[in-house]
Amino acid sequence: MKRFAVIAALVALPLFASAPAFAAETKHAPAKKVSAMTMAQYEAEVVQLTNAQRTARGCKALRTDDRLTKAARAHSADMVAEHFFDHVGSNGSTFVAREVAAGYPKRGASAENIAWGYRTPQQVVTGWMNSSGHRANILNCGSIAVGVGVAYTAGGAPYWTQDFGRI
Repeated sequence: MKRFAVIAALVALPLFASAPAFAAETKHAPAKKVSAMTMAQYEAEVVQLTNAQRTARGCKALRTDDRLTKAARAHSADMVAEHFFDHVGSNGSTFVAREVAAGYPKRGASAENIAWGYRTPQQVVTGWMNSSGHRANILNCGSIAVGVGVAYTAGGAPYWTQDFGRI
């Protein structure tokens, strides 16, 4: 069965996972097909914009971790492929389990942000910063690493995942 649920209980754990961010519905045509190179550029730009928010507020910039990127990309792709939007993967996995499966130490997993519908890196980071739980994850100075993944539906809707780590 395909899931289209949002787990409201995740709001209670803002340093681990926060309620998903949704872009406002628009009447714009779907985005044109985005290349793998552009997706990687968008992911890198999300890291850059996230670090600008962090350093402006006294946190150190996050380093990109390939394992977190792998986990984030896989979760975004899973949400697209299985037609759902949730912090819980289609196989029941949590962000911690996904980070560990990608090779990141379990004790290092710290948080996850997800969003869909935001067309640009600036829009998704702005959306997260306008949400208290997502902003808390971004501005958690205890996190030192990040990975970002974006995947697109056939209609061009982007699904974003941002995974954080403490190691």
